[in-house]
Order: sequence, then structure tokens, then C-alpha cells
Amino acid sequence: MVGRGYSVFDTAIGRCGIIWSATGVVAVQLPEAREIDTRRRIFQAHPEAREQRPSENAELAIEGIVGLLQGGDPDFSEVSLDAGGVTGFNRRVYEFACSIPRGETRTYHEVARALGASGAAHSVAQAIARNPYMLIVPCHRVLEAGNYADRLSPYGGVISKRRLLALEGAHPVASKTLFEVLLPVAASRPLT
Repeated sequence: MVGRGYSVFDTAIGRCGIIWSATGVVAVQLPEAREIDTRRRIFQAHPEAREQRPSENAELAIEGIVGLLQGGDPDFSEVSLDAGGVTGFNRRVYEFACSIPRGETRTYHEVARALGASGAAHSVAQAIARNPYMLIVPCHRVLEAGNYADRLSPYGGVISKRRLLALEGAHPVASKTLFEVLLPVAASRPLT
């Protein structure tokens, strides 16, 4: 195989995409509202990729993704990833995310502390937001403080972290209310 390939495949939540190279999976694209939008996102991020039959490694990843989205607990340890464009810090974050058990979550601060970089919660959040290996690297298990699960990665499509966690039996907080956003501001002001 020369260059990168991609394939679009059916899952319980819609048509997902996978991009791979000779080294391994380059990215996973969760479904957009329409398949054409999923394909457009793949083309924008990987214009050099050509649609073709999945490699053996990509097929293994597809089987795991399909199983996970049906509520299964697949093992992605045999799936090779192409981490050529991924920084060392982000790799460490992704390795840690893979160690989080199904149905459990960690916060950006907890991941940063576990990596020995306690002041790097913002960097962990950026790494999670840039995770190209959706579901294979379960970035949906890493949340902001308070277990808010509304953020998506660029490869997240229309599926929220909350929905992915619900498939795993976890129940994160839906979203911040205006009260929760304003409370810290109000609490920091002196009473007059």
C-alpha cells in the first residue's frame, strides 16, 4: 500500500471513518449528521488518503469500534497506531487514557498529576481535544473538573463524550449551568 487509505463503515451510531498508513491507524472519524459531512471531514484532514479496502490492522480497529458502539468492551491493544505526527506529551496522555477502565473517568488535573506534570491540566485538555484516535484511545474518559462531558475532539462528529460514556455505563454531569459558571465569580466578590 502506498500512502494513506481510508474507509467509511457502519456502526450503531452511524457511518464512521478510519484513516490508516502502513504504520497504523492515523485517525478515526466519528459520524457527522450526514455521511457526506463525515467524508468531507476526512478529505479536509487527510486529502492524500484514498478510499480502499481496510488493511488488516484497520479492520481490527473497525471490529473493535463497532463492538464498542454496540456496548461491548473490545481490546484495542493489538491495533497499531501511526503516531508520526503526535508529540511526546500527547502520546503520554493517550497512553494514560488507555489505562482508564471502561465506565470510569478522570479529570484533566488527575491525568496531569499522574503524568508528573501537575500544572499541565490545560495541556492535557489540548491533547485530549486533538486525539485523532477516537474510541481506540478513549479520550471520552477524560473530563474537565466537575465531570462535565460536553466537549468533543475535532474527530468527534456529532457524538458527545456523554453519549459515549453512557454506552460504557458512566454517568457524567450533563453541562455547566449559568449558575455554576457565575457562582465562582460571585463568590470572589466581597459583600457590600
